[in-house]
Amino acid sequence: MAEKYFTREEAQELLDYVAPHLKTARDQRRRVEVLERDLAAGASRVMLLGGSIPPIVELGQKRAERDRLAGELQEAVEKVLETGCLVKDLEMGLVDFPSLRGGQEIYLCWKLGEERIQYWHGLTEGYAGRKPLDDSLPKEPPDGPVQIQ
Repeated sequence: MAEKYFTREEAQELLDYVAPHLKTARDQRRRVEVLERDLAAGASRVMLLGGSIPPIVELGQKRAERDRLAGELQEAVEKVLETGCLVKDLEMGLVDFPSLRGGQEIYLCWKLGEERIQYWHGLTEGYAGRKPLDDSLPKEPPDGPVQIQ
């Protein structure tokens, strides 16, 4: 069971908060991946060239940048998770909001770039099982409105 269930309206209201943090996390992840490739290539060059002197300063700067970006990525994801929603796929910008539909737990499904929450799926269905929302979701969740700190 989820700690918090969202109505469609509550989840929709959170999108203005969630979207920029999700975008930041996705962008920082991409930048971290580029730096990881650069660092791996640098390590390979050192191994291939044997006794040559590696570009220590450059590699150190890249490691520091990677670590800084990884911290920003983690912070952005944590801000999203603090709302009670779940980050399902960072590259796609996919977020699920736990909800109830007919007494059953479901996820309201939203993807970065979508203007509003339009889909839902069961707990085991995932993105491929998304179905269009209708207006049968409750207006008020059983545990009151969502709290963001």
